[in-house]
Amino acid sequence: MLIWIWLAVVVFALVLLAVTGARLLGRLAGLRRAAVRLRRRQAESARLQDDAAELQRAVAGLQERLDAVAAHRG
Repeated sequence: MLIWIWLAVVVFALVLLAVTGARLLGRLAGLRRAAVRLRRRQAESARLQDDAAELQRAVAGLQERLDAVAAHRG
């Protein structure tokens, strides 16, 4: 009789472990998707920062030209 109780406890523990493991794997999949989205947004952010730096250089170049034209006229 005692062996049946122990067997029931072990089976219950295994079922509980399987259910918990399945839920954990589901959450890990969600975290993996979130990490992929985060990496994609980081890459987009880096591209935007590069574009902003290029735009700042272009504006600085235009400012230099405007200064040169103003100095030439004035």
